[in-house]
Amino acid sequence: MCNDSVGYLYQLAGGHRHASPMMATRLEASTRRVAEGTGGRLAAVPRETLVRHPEIFSSRAAFDVELPG
Repeated sequence: MCNDSVGYLYQLAGGHRHASPMMATRLEASTRRVAEGTGGRLAAVPRETLVRHPEIFSSRAAFDVELPG
């Protein structure tokens, strides 16, 4: 189960914690949707920056999934 409390998300944003691969993927998809609506003012947060071992995403095609929402 992914923790999505505000405190947890602040810890991720500050680099004090690492996200699970699934949470990182969800956050990347969510921030991409938000960024698309800002006319270039905001950017998506790459999932590789949120996990302890970013190399797990080296084969992007194997991990890209369409998330609901």
